[in-house]
Amino acid sequence: MDDLDHRSLGARLDLYHIQEDAPGMVFWHPRGYALYRVLEDYIRRHMRRLGYAEVKTPQLMPRTLWERSGHWEKFGEAIFAMAEERPMALKPMSCPCHVALFNMGRRSWRELPLRYAEFGACHRNEPSGALLGLLRTRGFEQDDAHVFCRAEDVAGEVERFAQLLALVYRELGFSDYKVALSTRPVERAGSDELWDWAEAMLAEAASRCGLTYGIQTGEGAFYGPKLEFALRDRQGRSWQCGTIQLDCVLPDRLGASYVGSDGSPEVPLMIHHAVFGSMGRAIALLLEHYGGALPFWLAPEQVAVAPISHDVAAYAREVMGCLEEQGLRPVLYEGRETLARRIVAARKMRVPLVAVLGRSEAEGRSVSLREFDGAQSSIPLDQIGEVLAARRH
Repeated sequence: MDDLDHRSLGARLDLYHIQEDAPGMVFWHPRGYALYRVLEDYIRRHMRRLGYAEVKTPQLMPRTLWERSGHWEKFGEAIFAMAEERPMALKPMSCPCHVALFNMGRRSWRELPLRYAEFGACHRNEPSGALLGLLRTRGFEQDDAHVFCRAEDVAGEVERFAQLLALVYRELGFSDYKVALSTRPVERAGSDELWDWAEAMLAEAASRCGLTYGIQTGEGAFYGPKLEFALRDRQGRSWQCGTIQLDCVLPDRLGASYVGSDGSPEVPLMIHHAVFGSMGRAIALLLEHYGGALPFWLAPEQVAVAPISHDVAAYAREVMGCLEEQGLRPVLYEGRETLARRIVAARKMRVPLVAVLGRSEAEGRSVSLREFDGAQSSIPLDQIGEVLAARRH
């Protein structure tokens, strides 16, 4: 395992661990969960802006739901099931739960497109040999979203999602990605005519929003074709990340319908999509892409506050409070170690900025900032929020 592997970085930066007696299950440490929440809130803001209502659905659902949806037939060996009076299963994905939300109440065509988003906790009994750090786990959280819509809405929804992906990937530092259209697998639900229509519809929608794509024959979901987005990191490696899928099967199987414009019942189309697919996978990707030195806005700890001596401890606490009030994530580096050693310790933890505080800073009510590259600057305390705001996303 090399030093840039996310498993090495995760241990060295005190972000998370996975125990031998709980394979594939992630224990997020405070620093790692801070990063997790920053990334989650970042995606949440984008989804809210695009009109998605965030929901939360149960983790434990009747086995019959997964049998009706077709997931049991396709993924039964990977679903954690419990033999009780009424057989239950931990959800491996959120889509049938979102159909259940759609089915609550009488829906009208005027409500469509209806968009749900969820950071859904999922569990899949992956083979032990397939587990790989944060990249492949048994317990994970999806940045899942589903759109219930009509055929005339598909192109617009695909374009909205493609624009979101382009923006997010650019802001995260990934300017290079490839798109593939994954077509019908051998084991699938739905007629060939339905698949012909769905593949043509998704291909046309992709072309209309300017996506150039290759073909991945037979790699679609069992319920519909999908567009898959693969990022290229700084080391030239390709990572499959975002996906958007057109589903003509699950809504019908699970009894979803709405009242059409002519008053007759219609079955909605369902678009599945995720920007990351797995929050843990996204964090693994970012750690390896940046070698652990995350951009300022993503860093779990953004400013290491280092008082030179105990004489300025009170001022150090005041600076900490000021930074926290500005919505920043400071961490106090004090103790008996020399200032130089504390700065080295902060650098090892990849904290982007160090705020050095001595008597002159306390008396002048300023902060001496040291960048990761060694650059230094002095900033008045009452301007620190304004100066650092430009670094925040």
